[in-house]
Amino acid sequence: MSGQSLKGWKIGVIGLGLMGMPMARNLHQAGADVFVTSRSPGPAEKLADEGMTACESPAAMADAVETGGIILIMVTDTVACRTVLEGPEGLLTGNLDGKSVIDMGTTQVMDTRDLAAKVTDRGGYYLDAPVSGGQLGAEEATLSIMVGAAEEDFQKMLPMFQTLGSRVTRVGGIGAGQVAKSANQMIVGMTLDAVAEALSLAAAAGVDPAKVREALIGGFAGSRILDLHGQRMIDGAFDPGGRITVQRKDMVQAAALADAVGVDLPGLEKSREIWNSAVDAGLGELDQAGIFKLFRPRSQE
Repeated sequence: MSGQSLKGWKIGVIGLGLMGMPMARNLHQAGADVFVTSRSPGPAEKLADEGMTACESPAAMADAVETGGIILIMVTDTVACRTVLEGPEGLLTGNLDGKSVIDMGTTQVMDTRDLAAKVTDRGGYYLDAPVSGGQLGAEEATLSIMVGAAEEDFQKMLPMFQTLGSRVTRVGGIGAGQVAKSANQMIVGMTLDAVAEALSLAAAAGVDPAKVREALIGGFAGSRILDLHGQRMIDGAFDPGGRITVQRKDMVQAAALADAVGVDLPGLEKSREIWNSAVDAGLGELDQAGIFKLFRPRSQE
């Protein structure tokens, strides 16, 4: 969080899950007038008790946020994002004239560009700004934010982005943020798998995986994933900060993008199969670190 004031900013937040709720709180704490809505009323009502304004639907939010205001979408996938915009009470049925719609979830690039055109046709502005950093990053306002937008639109939104994250990068035009997010999720998914397999190998070979992790930290194999998720694997701490189902969705989405642009990525394909296997094994609602449970010595299967 930058520490700068957002007093006078009108910002709506759609989607109040593990990411959206702490993001809304950080915006409110920075002085913004925050409007909130979600599929179930409970989270919005809770934030209303904290001084924010609950809206009945995305359309109602579009009407409530003043011209020049901002509406953030933080939902799980492309289908959910399209519903927020195109559903019976979606944003596109409300007044978007002069307002900025920012998709901060992970959405297919082709859909992002299509939705941007529809918002523009309604007199609004569209940015894609997916994030990395998980629930902890959302709570501590240390998210990495990857933005696809015109330079002018990016500069206007920068103070708000800096309130939510510690690293903000304009990657390019509309859709570029989502391309960067797919690249990010490829690296995250493949690294989680590599760490899980490496620690499983250590355990199967009779070596303490905690000591192996300790030995690897600081070397070329070191990473935030080895630091944080590696420790969770060792501790068996799999309460979800980012669910396996979501990581699987992101791997499928990255593979779809690779297919659309005509590039063969065999490592991505194999990793996608592994994440599919984790969901098929009933691990989908665990934290991403729960991929560790997928790997056992053959004698234990």
